[in-house]
Amino acid sequence: MSCTDRSISPVTPSALAVGTPKTVFVATNRVELPDGSFGPERSEDYSLLELTVSIPPNHTPGNLQFGYDNPNPRNEFTLAARHQFEELSAFDLRLKEELNKFPSHERDVLVFVHGYNSTQTEAAFRAAQMAYDLNTPGASVIYSWPSLGSPLGYAYDGDSVLFARDGLEQLLRHLKKSGAQRIVLAAHSMGSVLTMETLRQIEIKTPNWSDRNLSGVVLMSPDLDLDLFRSQMRRFDEVPEPFIVFVSSKDKILNISQRIRGTHSRERLGNLSSVDLVADLPIEIIDTTAFAKNAESGHFITATSPALLSLLNQAQVTAEIFEEDPRVFDLGRILPGHILDLDRVDEVSVVTFTGDER
Repeated sequence: MSCTDRSISPVTPSALAVGTPKTVFVATNRVELPDGSFGPERSEDYSLLELTVSIPPNHTPGNLQFGYDNPNPRNEFTLAARHQFEELSAFDLRLKEELNKFPSHERDVLVFVHGYNSTQTEAAFRAAQMAYDLNTPGASVIYSWPSLGSPLGYAYDGDSVLFARDGLEQLLRHLKKSGAQRIVLAAHSMGSVLTMETLRQIEIKTPNWSDRNLSGVVLMSPDLDLDLFRSQMRRFDEVPEPFIVFVSSKDKILNISQRIRGTHSRERLGNLSSVDLVADLPIEIIDTTAFAKNAESGHFITATSPALLSLLNQAQVTAEIFEEDPRVFDLGRILPGHILDLDRVDEVSVVTFTGDER
C-alpha cells in the first residue's frame, strides 16, 4: 500500500451492477485536477459535487476496503459516479430530492469533516461506510478540506485546516437555507480543529447561531489541545445539544501527536484518561477504549468497531421507540438507559456534564 498512488480516483459506473449505491454530496476548496478529481492543493474556489459510492456486497460493519487505480467492486468500495454542480441552485435541488426520499422528520443532513492524511475519495468512502453501517436517515455531505493525503503532511494539513474555515462556514450557513430539517456536524481527528475553529468564528459574528441551527455536534477522536478546546468553547453562550466527544485512551495516533508537539505529558481531547479534565464543560464524553481491540482503526473506533457500530445503531432504533420526540438526536443520553439487553453495553461508558454556568 505504501507504493500506491492515492491520488488516483477512477470512476467505475459498472460497479453499481454488483454493489449498493450511496450518494455523498461534497463541498470542497481543493484544486480540481485534469481528470475531474480534486487533489491536495488549496483553492480559493468553492466546488460542489455529488458522488455515488458503490458499497461491495460482502461489506461487513466497520470494514472499509478500497482500491485505487484498479478497484474490485465485489470486494471494495468503488467510486461509481461523479458530478460537479455548476450552479448552487442545482446542488440545492439535488439535495432536496435526496431528502424528500425520507419522511419529513428524517430529512437530516449529516456533515462529515474528515481528518488528517485523507484524500477526497477516501473521505467519501468513509462517509458512505458510516452512513450505511449506522443506517442514518437523510443526506450525507462531506466537507473536503485540502489534506495532503500523506503521513508526512501533518504540518501542511494543520495549515490547511485554518485555510478551510471560511469554506466550512459557507457550507453550514447555506445548508440551513437549502431545506434540511436538521443538521448534525460530525468531525474526525484534525477535522475537529477545523470544526471548532469554524464554529468559533461563526459565534463571534453571529452569537448563538450554532445552538439555533445545529441539531448536534460530534467529535470523534479529536486531535485537539485541551487549552485550545476550552478557548473555543468559551465563545459559545449556548452549546448545540447534544455535544458529544468520542475518546479512547488507547489512541496511538494521538499519542504520537502529543510527542510531535513536545507535550507528551499533555493529553489531547480525544485520548483523555480522566473526564475530570473536562467536567466543567457542557459536553458528553463517550469512552470507547474497551472497543479498541476489535476496531479496524484505533484512531477511528467509532467508525471501525463492529460492536460499537451495532451499539450505536441499536441506540438510534431505541430512541425512536422510547423518546417522546423521536427526532431528538441524543446518543449520549440514550446509550446508558435503553439498551441494557445488548451484550456489549458494559463496554461503553457515558458521562454527561451540564457545565457550571448552565
